Amino acid sequence: QVQLVESGGGLVQTGGSLRLSCAASGRTFSTYGMGWFRQAPGKEREFVASINWSGDRTFYADSVMGRFTVSKDNAKDTVYLQMNSLKPEDTAVYFCAMRTFRPALANVVLPSQYAYWGQGTQVTVSS
Repeated sequence: QVQLVESGGGLVQTGGSLRLSCAASGRTFSTYGMGWFRQAPGKEREFVASINWSGDRTFYADSVMGRFTVSKDNAKDTVYLQMNSLKPEDTAVYFCAMRTFRPALANVVLPSQYAYWGQGTQVTVSS
């Protein structure tokens, strides 16, 4: 049974930073690709960032490129999302997800390509 638990969300002012963490259990974490998605009220879940199994390939949505950084610590079974220069439009519930689909690649952006999901953590950016 795979379990993904996100943490690190909260309220921050425009221009601020947050670091999200996602701790995994129940599978051999190091062999899986990971992704971050977000969902704002009334909107569909959208791709944010992805990282391959070894952590040496990353891929980002255009909207967060240059501001967000995804990383993976296989020794700690944890994936991170460092978010800098936050904007009000970044406000959403952020989800981490795990995939067996193409674990060596990073440009895997569809929610349907991810098999396991966390419960989400709220990020609110005030203007």
